[in-house]
Amino acid sequence: MSKQKVIILMGSRKDFGFVAPIGRMLEHFCVHYEYRIASAHKTPKNLLSILEEHEQTGNRIVYITVAGLSNALSGLVDANTRFPVISCPPYSEKFGGTDIYSTLRMPSGVAPLAILNPESAALSAVKILALQDPSLFEKIREFQLKKKKEVNVADSEVKGKRISELEGE
Repeated sequence: MSKQKVIILMGSRKDFGFVAPIGRMLEHFCVHYEYRIASAHKTPKNLLSILEEHEQTGNRIVYITVAGLSNALSGLVDANTRFPVISCPPYSEKFGGTDIYSTLRMPSGVAPLAILNPESAALSAVKILALQDPSLFEKIREFQLKKKKEVNVADSEVKGKRISELEGE
């Protein structure tokens, strides 16, 4: 039986701070993952070599790609793998977020999913892997129940209170 793995591909080392929450979320679900760095523009041969390496393992893979600006990384990965690709580009203040269009406007036949929140990208990867791993379904259910409980507790804490009471806490 093949193993499951999430490959987190960053365009550069400076993306590590943005992707660290992805690793933490995957560890929460006990999902194997690996960080890699490759640039679609600067090291395309290395990027294709990384994909080929993982294609041949027999593992079930989900790629999470993290690159800003033109985000060629997500498109190049998706066009060269049979596995799902989740694009999770960091927000850029410099361009007022307009560089997100490079993630959303992919050419025909290239279809990475776009998720802006790193934790949500990791959760989506876990849900994809859960399609063939029932034990992950139970972990996802427990996670969702915990999140619902957090919301319900917060609601009970604010219910019936005035703004002055809440600001004084």
